[in-house]
Amino acid sequence: MAEAEEQETGSLEESTDESEEEESEEEPKLKYERLSNGVTEILQKDAASCMTVHDKFLALGTHYGKVYLLDVQGNITQKFDVSPVKINQISLDESGEHMGVCSEDGKVQVFGLYSGEEFHETFDCPIKIIAVHPHFVRSSCKQFVTGGKKLLLFERSWMNRWKSVVLHEGEGNIRSVKWRGHLIAWANNMGVKIFDIISKQRITNVPRDDISLRPDMYPCSLCWKDNVTLIIGWGTSVKICSVKERHASEMRDLPSRYVEIVSQFETEFYISGLAPLCDQLVVLSYVKEISEKTEREYCARPRLDIIQPLSETCEEISSDALTVRGFQENECRDYHLEYSEGESLFYIVSPRDVVVAKERDQDDHIDWLLEKKKYEEALMAAEISQKNIKRHKILDIGLAYINHLVERGDYDIAARKCQKILGKNAALWEYEVYKFKEIGQLKAISPYLPRGDPVLKPLIYEMILHEFLESDYEGFATLIREWPGDLYNNSVIVQAVRDHLKKDSQNKTLLKTLAELYTYDKNYGNALEIYLTLRHKDVFQLIHKHNLFSSIKDKIVLLMDFDSEKAVDMLLDNEDKISIKKVVEELEDRPELQHVYLHKLFKRDHHKGQRYHEKQISLYAEYDRPNLLPFLRDSTHCPLEKALEICQQRNFVEETVYLLSRMGNSRSALKMIMEELHDVDKAIEFAKEQDDGELWEDLILYSIDKPPFITGLLNNIGTHVDPILLIHRIKEGMEIPNLRDSLVKILQDYNLQILLREGCKKILVADSLSLLKKMHRTQMKGVLVDEENICESCLSPILPSDAAKPFSVVVFHCRHMFHKECLPMPSMNSAAQFCNICSAKNRGPGSAILEMKK
Repeated sequence: MAEAEEQETGSLEESTDESEEEESEEEPKLKYERLSNGVTEILQKDAASCMTVHDKFLALGTHYGKVYLLDVQGNITQKFDVSPVKINQISLDESGEHMGVCSEDGKVQVFGLYSGEEFHETFDCPIKIIAVHPHFVRSSCKQFVTGGKKLLLFERSWMNRWKSVVLHEGEGNIRSVKWRGHLIAWANNMGVKIFDIISKQRITNVPRDDISLRPDMYPCSLCWKDNVTLIIGWGTSVKICSVKERHASEMRDLPSRYVEIVSQFETEFYISGLAPLCDQLVVLSYVKEISEKTEREYCARPRLDIIQPLSETCEEISSDALTVRGFQENECRDYHLEYSEGESLFYIVSPRDVVVAKERDQDDHIDWLLEKKKYEEALMAAEISQKNIKRHKILDIGLAYINHLVERGDYDIAARKCQKILGKNAALWEYEVYKFKEIGQLKAISPYLPRGDPVLKPLIYEMILHEFLESDYEGFATLIREWPGDLYNNSVIVQAVRDHLKKDSQNKTLLKTLAELYTYDKNYGNALEIYLTLRHKDVFQLIHKHNLFSSIKDKIVLLMDFDSEKAVDMLLDNEDKISIKKVVEELEDRPELQHVYLHKLFKRDHHKGQRYHEKQISLYAEYDRPNLLPFLRDSTHCPLEKALEICQQRNFVEETVYLLSRMGNSRSALKMIMEELHDVDKAIEFAKEQDDGELWEDLILYSIDKPPFITGLLNNIGTHVDPILLIHRIKEGMEIPNLRDSLVKILQDYNLQILLREGCKKILVADSLSLLKKMHRTQMKGVLVDEENICESCLSPILPSDAAKPFSVVVFHCRHMFHKECLPMPSMNSAAQFCNICSAKNRGPGSAILEMKK
């Protein structure tokens, strides 16, 4: 039975996929399956004539007068033999406990499914419709309506007797009825009426649009969307009606309610059934088409459309053509659309088939995306709805996506997606790596391999490294830099690199990579040797990081040749590991490098390399003369005689002048400036620094016969030597350039000095006067004398205990106090008294300021 069901469901899906709509990229809104099991058995021998749906079960009526109760899978739970002829309609109340049935032979039955309550009646004409009150289970709602040539309302009275009332007649057979709340809607040959069961009034009449269609062949379809919204489908026309309350002022003799048509539009095909779906409509349509070969009209497959109603038209959301059994022989009246409100299930009923349509869930959505090879969208949908999907797993979708990308040749994208999809599953990672190896795309997946959590087998990483080593040295070097050294067997990779270096021993990329591998393996000596050979910038970082100073003691020259500045800084920063003596010895054969080192050492500390200052004189003279004079000035340890000898040998005048002056031979230094440099300004500056009168005399004597020198002296000598001394010695008639300007400058300098002296005198007098006034104010202030003060001589209280006795106290400005009798008598030379403690010699802070007597 299950196998047959699968085959039937598969054939239905295949046939549905043949529709034009399915060929497009639009995703269908519904999915379909045949109602099988017991339904299959029933329809093999009988034909379905009607069906009604409850949330808990289904009720199916047949042409042979049988009524079957089915579960939602189509299994038979109960069977009722109602009539030997066709069952026209079945009605259930909302509780599902009472059922009404009518048949072609005029029989009407209303009975309880779980109670003995029952009503039987046989009419003399076929009864086409029946509808029980939605709340029939209540004692106050024991009502139902039947329809043949007239519409009858049956109601049980208080004596348990049934009485009937004619609600309508005279407009042909009643062919459709729907009861919702207090409203009953029915259709006859002329149109649709609505009856209010509370007010006992018919509140509207909606006429039929296309009267050319036979109402028995193209019956009206009714359904209530809610308690006040009725949807009418008849022929190709759809009307949506809203029942509204009439305002009290408008009532008069009119019903309390009225109907407003809020939407009306035409469809392409004949309507066989209607059902609401949120704010949309599900429409079952009967389709007739014309054969291209015979040009005859034939019955095509019925269509199930979802449409969005608008005020005067509609928008098609989806449309599916359904292959139901025997559709070629069916008419419009043979199809019915029933629905379950709670679960959005739609049942397409035909004589030989019952098909269930349901809204597609997230699993169906993912199925469609996978079918259309939209794997990325499927993966995203699964991640968003992972709590709701039941048939799919995110990992399975992801693996399918990777396979699809690989098949399409998008290897880099496939490898990148592995990070997200495979996550921390090491086994899957290894499987995918081998798959990429089989297609020769290990390079594509290498950037995305996990490096921490999880860690794959070392063989995986080694396999990829070997792949790069064979074809891409730069890529190999990049992986070695980026991958932690513990991911693979370092010795295996080192050996592989060394084998390649045998073929290409000067390849810098391989050498650098080998150095990095040695570093990972803590073989720092070999790594350092390669870095130095390559003159690589990381050599200093390597030395610092791994404290390799013991390994570079014999490689100092190499380091200095590579980058002398960095090398010197490193050596000086680590004197405790490589001594200054060792560095100087290593650089003995390279004096230019030795000078660079010692110069930097001297700049850092003038005293650390004092033993090498004598050597540095020659080094500065040879390689760095501009820094020789600053060195001579700053060094206190270089031998001056040796320095003077070297400077005189090389004719370094400035340095020789400095050394002569430092050794006390200022006259020789000045002579050298005048004779060698011929620079009067420098000579004057030198004389100013020495501040020696004899030097000025020598300078004047040397310059007296040289007019340019005289001009320089006249411009600069005024503040150090009396210019008259120079002017008196100038020979008469000697032409001196700019003499007038020089004399004017001397006079201006003299006037300036006079002004400065007068200004200083005024300031001094003003300050003296201000301080004198301040001292006078201070001395005029009173001094507190009380019982706590003592005589500084006898150390007894300064004031007597008996205040009536006469006393005399002397208080000095220094705040020391004495009894007058305790002070020594003043000397004959000076009548002034002074504080013995302060021992002041002159009248001032220690002199007496107050004498108290009583």
